[in-house]
Amino acid sequence: MESRTTPTLATTALCRYMFYLLALLALAGPTSALTSYANDFVDPDYILAGNYGPNSQAAQRTIVSWARELALKGPWTVTSKNVSAPTGDRHTYMSWAPYWWPNCTSAGNTTELAAEEVWTTCPYESRDGLFNPDGRLINDVGNFQDLSDAVLYNSIAHALSNSSSSEWSKNAVNFVRTWFLDEETRMLPNLDYAQMIRGPGDRKGSRTGVLDLKGMTKITSGLLILRKGNSSDWTPDLDGQMNAWTKEYITWLETATNALEEGASANNHGTFYYNQLAALYLLVDDHDGARNVTDTYFRQQYMTQIEANGEQPLEAARTRPYHYRAYNLAAMITNARISRYASPSGPNPFELKTEAGSTIQTALDFAIETSASTSDEDSYAAELYPNVAAVAAEYGDDSGKYANYLKEKEPEYPAEAWFLWNQPLSDSGLSASASLTGGSSAPTASSPSVKNADSNGAPAARSIGALTLLGVLASAVLLL
Repeated sequence: MESRTTPTLATTALCRYMFYLLALLALAGPTSALTSYANDFVDPDYILAGNYGPNSQAAQRTIVSWARELALKGPWTVTSKNVSAPTGDRHTYMSWAPYWWPNCTSAGNTTELAAEEVWTTCPYESRDGLFNPDGRLINDVGNFQDLSDAVLYNSIAHALSNSSSSEWSKNAVNFVRTWFLDEETRMLPNLDYAQMIRGPGDRKGSRTGVLDLKGMTKITSGLLILRKGNSSDWTPDLDGQMNAWTKEYITWLETATNALEEGASANNHGTFYYNQLAALYLLVDDHDGARNVTDTYFRQQYMTQIEANGEQPLEAARTRPYHYRAYNLAAMITNARISRYASPSGPNPFELKTEAGSTIQTALDFAIETSASTSDEDSYAAELYPNVAAVAAEYGDDSGKYANYLKEKEPEYPAEAWFLWNQPLSDSGLSASASLTGGSSAPTASSPSVKNADSNGAPAARSIGALTLLGVLASAVLLL
């Protein structure tokens, strides 16, 4: 007869504790799965004012949950990669062009080439839209994307905490200091070796590499929240150091050949270039400079980016048009929001029309009425959702067209992080549902918001998978 080990009192107590903890998590309400949106400028004044409706509680939970999840991955630094740029300086940012593939037919080798030999021996050829998977063997670009999201969501979570110092602000400050400022780990303020095209000869970065740091817009939003919210963790000394780094980088963006060529791009590359440069001017507190940058975009690229019917011809010509329409829309919306923030009394950029008489809203309407053409494109459908929310907030949604679209496509959209700052936007009555509130605890006008949950703005829940974990744990307890 098989013997069974009798659990100790400590083991039993631990299991009971975990059982009750997971039960509480399951009842508290879900959060949305971590998503890195293409780009956005989140108005720090809106976040710091804290005038959120009770229907924003699920979005607040998501933001705090994402902040914690991202914080566990950091800090990040360009000095952590195993491959150095041709300069040999480990502080140099570096990435490989994602759509370029080796053609070794003319390499003249008689034996199989090692990966490092392929990188420097074989000519590389472009295959638009087709990612070369070994491009992420060095991952400064992925690390920076995580960094930008972590700074944004930890800064917003800090604002939700109603405190001068919190674990969230400490996280954001630590991440910024490690990537940009600490002597041992700082990134040099240039992208000379971003999206390098591998192969023989003198290898340099390409103009498209400027896109790698588009997330500077998110970092700017986060740091403005800390600065304007008087976070005691973001000290004047750190602010001064970051301003100095940023001014050097602005100079690179406005003078380097790769940067100027990227800024002249007619498609999404140019749109994102202006996102980044305008946001950086906000970071150094030069609002006139930021508005000059966005004005340049709206006078130049924007004029030919949207046709009369709302199509974006330069994005439609790409191999993944559904994705690229949403991608450029995110960048256009970001430029418009930066422009208005930099000069609130100036012309409303959302009313500006292209040469064909279209607006950002026209482009969004065309995009949501155009179905994904392939099964591969279906995976990009969610990229449109934050753009739909932004257009509803900026242009209004009296007919409920945009809210109904979101309700149909994503029935739990009020739990998305972007729901918090894309207001006014109807929640379609979904915020009162059990799936968003955790059963009987539906919020009312008098209910405390998640913002006041505790001194650090801790969420009521971390994951919608708590019930599943609860079942697994219960089974484990019975087997002890």
